[in-house]
Amino acid sequence: MEIQELKDKIENKIVAFSTITKDNKPHSIAVEVNKIIDDCILITNNQMKTTIKNIKNNPYVSLVFWKDDGGWRVDGKAEYYNSGKWLEFVKSLKENENFNPKGAILIKVENITELG
Repeated sequence: MEIQELKDKIENKIVAFSTITKDNKPHSIAVEVNKIIDDCILITNNQMKTTIKNIKNNPYVSLVFWKDDGGWRVDGKAEYYNSGKWLEFVKSLKENENFNPKGAILIKVENITELG
């Protein structure tokens, strides 16, 4: 399955986002997926601290979400941008107009697993 097939199910939706700490412990938060771009997922950082530290230490991440017709886990490798075109892109999004985005997380999708 390609990420584009899940675009309507995940884009602009709240999902569980998991990273790994330096101590190899899981760290999960709820985030809103902003956009699907090619084979990547773009997420805005408005308030993340631990998640960003974790990505810098270990870039492998997972997102999990459920919709009426099933659930999915998306695994990939994240890159964090606190300047440049990706930060400017998330700042320009309508859904971020009342926030001051600090950065953008771009996740290159490596695997999609259907759950259930």
